[in-house]
Amino acid sequence: MKAAVLTKFGSIENAFEIKEVPNPTLNDGQVLIQSEGFGLNYADIMAIQGDYKDCPPLPAIIGYDVVGKIIETKGDCGELKVGDRITAMTRFGGYAELAVSESAACAIIGSMETGKAMALTTQYSTAQFCFNEAVNLDKGDKVLIHAAAGGVGTALVQMAKDRGCEIFGTCGSDEKIEYLKSLGVHHPINYRKEDFFEVIKKSSGAHSLDAIFDAVGGESVKKGFKLIGAGGSLVVFGAASITGKNIFGKLKTVFGFGWYHPLKFIMSSKAMIGVNMLRIGDNKPHVLKRCLVNVVKQVESGVLDPTVAKIFTIEQLTDAHNYLKNRKSIGKITVLW
Repeated sequence: MKAAVLTKFGSIENAFEIKEVPNPTLNDGQVLIQSEGFGLNYADIMAIQGDYKDCPPLPAIIGYDVVGKIIETKGDCGELKVGDRITAMTRFGGYAELAVSESAACAIIGSMETGKAMALTTQYSTAQFCFNEAVNLDKGDKVLIHAAAGGVGTALVQMAKDRGCEIFGTCGSDEKIEYLKSLGVHHPINYRKEDFFEVIKKSSGAHSLDAIFDAVGGESVKKGFKLIGAGGSLVVFGAASITGKNIFGKLKTVFGFGWYHPLKFIMSSKAMIGVNMLRIGDNKPHVLKRCLVNVVKQVESGVLDPTVAKIFTIEQLTDAHNYLKNRKSIGKITVLW
């Protein structure tokens, strides 16, 4: 099979070689997928730059989500069978014509559009876990969603809107501000022009938010903690702000998170929750399955509607990664074979 193999850290332009590699083999409970294509996630950019510690040793095939047809199963794979068209989360290995997934990390999608289906595993399942498993929100609750124009951000906005929450959302361009307005964000904030902390503090006051969903990390976490009210939660599921920085910049970002003692959470009655869907998939596959099945149902019912940012071909792999790294994307990026 052909695969896009990550051979060196650093520049996107020199990171990959597209070449023939051996076909993968299955363990019990796994399926083999003839891939239509794979999705990009910001963790891939972090892996390319050597910033993602879970990345396998080089040379490596990275990638977390694929769409395609099952061509082989092994052992008990539940309702899944050969010929089913699925969206699937992979434990790396997604940048290949053939991909392996645990059956618990797959959902049947029928004729759903490839680009939309691609968003459902890593991004919409992450949002589902953050919004419906990690916290419990009610109508009228105030939420802040960082990187709200991205794949997970878009999903979180749609979930918050369906719940009837008041939504603050950050993004980095005027074009994305208009996109957030179209999604129904009540208070879109261009972080390149305004400090989200000052905007929210002025409009709603400190300690006014019920939940924050943060994929940025660093100083945004420390500022956000001051905006959370009693009973509220700050859910951190990424650290995009660390990407591409030298060692001093990375240390500054790490220290920017702030330092927290358990008494601080007790006295303020606040929570800080870390989310890593790879860990959820490894340790609680039934929870991952629940999240994935639920988002597929919500897309089919029209409650959720993934935004397709752009679709590239495998020959445009470098362009696809630069498009993501330069924060030009709105929604999910897909690469087709």
